Amino acid sequence: MPATFLTTSERDQYIQIPDLDETDLQQGFYLTQPDLIFIQSFHGSTNRLAIGIQLCLIRYFGFLDDGWKTQIPDNIVSFVSRQLASRNDAPVTADLISYGNRAMTRSFHFQQMLRYLNFRKWQPMDEPLYEKWLIHQGMEHDNERYLLNKLCQKLHQDKILRPSIGTLERVIGGIDEHLHAETYQRLSFLWQPELFNLLDNLLQTYETGKLTDHRWLCMVPTANTPKSLRQTLDKITFLKNIKVDTWDLSVIPSNRKKRLANIVRNNSNHYLQRIKPQKRYPLLVCFLRETLLDTTDSILVMYHDFWTQALSDAKKSLEAYQLGVIKSQNQAVKTLTKTVEMVVDDTIENQYLRSKIFENLSKETIQEALQVVLKITKPAYQTPVFYLLKTYARFKQFTPYLLRVLDFKVAFSKDNFGAGLDLATQLQNGTKRKLPESAPTHFITQAWQKVVIIDKMLQAPAYELCVLSVLNDRLQSGDVFVELSRKYADFNSFLIPKTRWQVASSEICLPFGGLDMVKRIDGKVFELTDLLGPLADLLSDGTQIRLEDGILVVPPLEAENLPASVKDLQEQINKRLPRVGLVEMIREVDTWVGYAKELQEELLPRNPEHDALRFAALLGNACNLTLADLARSSELDYHSLWWVANNYFSDQNLKRANDLLVNFHHRQWISSYWGDGTLSSSDGQRFATSGKIRNAQALPKYFGYGKGVTFYTHTSDQYSQYGTKVISSTERDAPHVLDEILTNETDLTIVEHTTDTHGYSDLLFAFFDLANKRFAPRLRDIKNQRLCKIKTEKENLVEIQYPQLKFTGSVNIDYLKKHADELKRVAASVLTGTVTASLLINKLQSYPRQNNLMYVLQSYGQLVKTIFICKYLLQLPLRHRINTQLNKGEQLHNLRVYLWFGGDGIIRKKQEKQQQVTARCLNLLTNIVMVWNTVYIQEILKQLQKEGYQVDEKDLEHISPAPFEHINRLGKYDFNDEIRLQENGLRALRPPVDKR
Repeated sequence: MPATFLTTSERDQYIQIPDLDETDLQQGFYLTQPDLIFIQSFHGSTNRLAIGIQLCLIRYFGFLDDGWKTQIPDNIVSFVSRQLASRNDAPVTADLISYGNRAMTRSFHFQQMLRYLNFRKWQPMDEPLYEKWLIHQGMEHDNERYLLNKLCQKLHQDKILRPSIGTLERVIGGIDEHLHAETYQRLSFLWQPELFNLLDNLLQTYETGKLTDHRWLCMVPTANTPKSLRQTLDKITFLKNIKVDTWDLSVIPSNRKKRLANIVRNNSNHYLQRIKPQKRYPLLVCFLRETLLDTTDSILVMYHDFWTQALSDAKKSLEAYQLGVIKSQNQAVKTLTKTVEMVVDDTIENQYLRSKIFENLSKETIQEALQVVLKITKPAYQTPVFYLLKTYARFKQFTPYLLRVLDFKVAFSKDNFGAGLDLATQLQNGTKRKLPESAPTHFITQAWQKVVIIDKMLQAPAYELCVLSVLNDRLQSGDVFVELSRKYADFNSFLIPKTRWQVASSEICLPFGGLDMVKRIDGKVFELTDLLGPLADLLSDGTQIRLEDGILVVPPLEAENLPASVKDLQEQINKRLPRVGLVEMIREVDTWVGYAKELQEELLPRNPEHDALRFAALLGNACNLTLADLARSSELDYHSLWWVANNYFSDQNLKRANDLLVNFHHRQWISSYWGDGTLSSSDGQRFATSGKIRNAQALPKYFGYGKGVTFYTHTSDQYSQYGTKVISSTERDAPHVLDEILTNETDLTIVEHTTDTHGYSDLLFAFFDLANKRFAPRLRDIKNQRLCKIKTEKENLVEIQYPQLKFTGSVNIDYLKKHADELKRVAASVLTGTVTASLLINKLQSYPRQNNLMYVLQSYGQLVKTIFICKYLLQLPLRHRINTQLNKGEQLHNLRVYLWFGGDGIIRKKQEKQQQVTARCLNLLTNIVMVWNTVYIQEILKQLQKEGYQVDEKDLEHISPAPFEHINRLGKYDFNDEIRLQENGLRALRPPVDKR
């Protein structure tokens, strides 16, 4: 960690006194009776007011800046003054600036206040004590800003007056070496000379030019071919051969392991060899363990995608077959009809029938017609499964290896699938030659029975493919799991372990308000019952929202008619925004925010053009420009540009840089007119891909005959974009909505989120509520939404009158309360980061059996959704707010399309990691444009006021910070420069490149 890591604006935030609302004032600046008695012991109204304010500042914030007198907001002064005035029955008027002209007076008062509050000053001897505490915290999460905030909270809790922020920066900046030493110590049970040699060999280069083992393990697959699957399995075999699967690294927190593994992935073997052994070996151990988990997940995702593609091809083959049948059916029917007509013709004698038929129809024609009819009547031909059998040889290229290398565990065994899987493994690997008649068959689905069991005989290839298909399905649902995996582990491992939960559930839930689910369920019941009456009145009124023939009618929102003053003001702003090049904008915003400082690693830059290279790499990634083209256009060295792009642009670095931009934008005064930073929306933006890209999917509506991916982006009500994620274009958005909100580390406090219809599910309503957030999607099919009645044994809730809507479902409140602890455990698991919401939702949705947890979560989600729909119908401002926020996201889509101008708008990056970096860079550049526009819009508004232009504050809510007509994205071309030619009228040739 660097000794200093805060920007100037961030450092100022730690010493500034923020504006407080009435609730904060009552909580932090209320003077108790003992406080007033203490303050009255000092002479003079000025002293008393100053001491009262300082007393509250120390108690509430835990620090007291030397310049507090000039920073203190007026509302704090007034609030404290009124309390002191009530004590003296006379108003307190005092000039704070004149307080404490003598240093001894200030020092004496300060010591008295600390003694009264039981606080003490920071001492040098405190540093070692808090270093130990920071090591424990840093092992869980070593982000510098996170540790700084935690240390400030800890000092406040321990009643130690916070020292200068520079002192705390220095303490945290030096903790990194202690963390590495602690990691080495915790892994001491592994350290043996043989392991040291093995780890060093990972970084050794080969004379043949072969990749180092380290770099080979870092490479990720880019295609779902049998060859790629075998190569990925080779890595798992390599890792198991060196016993990585036997290492128990539970002594190292998961976040720490991921952090250390990423250091190894993002650096070269030469850099790693220069690191001292006590630091290098833990890095490599964590890298190998994390690589085993990641590679296992990767191979199973590839296996699933391989099956998806095979099934898609089989369906296409079936469609082609059916089209061919249709074309030949007419002719076959005519031929056979003519044949039958002759058979039933009594005028043709039996002995002449055969010759008469062949006289009119050839034998080949009749046989062809007969084959067509037989194919139609064969049921196996009518299912895609039949055409999957033709891919058996392609599966056999890698599935024996897959079944041999991975250790599959069966969680659901009532249909004897485990025995079937063992048998298929033996058949695939040749240890068993013949399929026994007693082979397990209970797991075979009806679709597969048509090809697996023919004439009461089991067909070996079809049986093996059936087992492989069921294996794929049950891996997705969790009925089959792999222990050394994240996505495909045992379902129970996703949640906080039951043993720990039973002991420490109260402690775990304390930071999240206790998560009293029984109380929350009761609150939902009363909230719903309070809404039913007004909703019934609204429907009976029949004006806007009404029932017509029992069908709910919700008229579309009318387009907002903006006042002419808004349009005129936006036009004034657009005309006055300075014309600026995209590169200039990138550099200028960095001088304000310092976001480029986050684009760094432990590698120290040595190139004098390092800053230019960082900006160029950002532009190239965000605008979809190739680094080679960018290097030629900017006269930067391509190899240096490639090095910076590959070593400094990690997903984590880009997220931190983006957070700085979002925070800076949040602090601009005009941002508060657009929103308070508590509402956000998310939507997907689809981008076409080119070439064989593993995670690209076909979606004809958007990509025609090609494939593509989706950038799923989160936008705040202040227009800033605080999160993005690359997902499959065929995957529903809903599972991914909550992830970025829960991992949001910006100053935005997101409490409500909206999406379009495709971004919602009943489970998502439950998860949002469990995470103490509000989910407010725009439901286009709201008239068809099923609402739920309350089912309970309580007498006062039995006779609830429901409006004439589709209250066709029911939620058993007593059952929810019975399983409240399970809801609480799920909430805590998601909020603590034990499992991501997307992973848990996907697992629950793919579960083939309605397990108890799924039922409880869906029921709770249906209850929350019913409440939301009632509010949605009752509250026109809510519908407007949702619509306005989604429109803000659409405006930013237009800006992003303008910025995404390179490479014909087609993504050619094959690795998902590279695609995620591209998505982050596009987010970063979008926010750079937003920040630049916002700052200059504020300057334009100031200038307009100086010129006497009347600006209505209400108009500022409708001003968009996303115009881009003033931005030059293509650079400048000069057609007046003199062309430098040789005497022969041509340019000089380039010297040959030395290939030695």
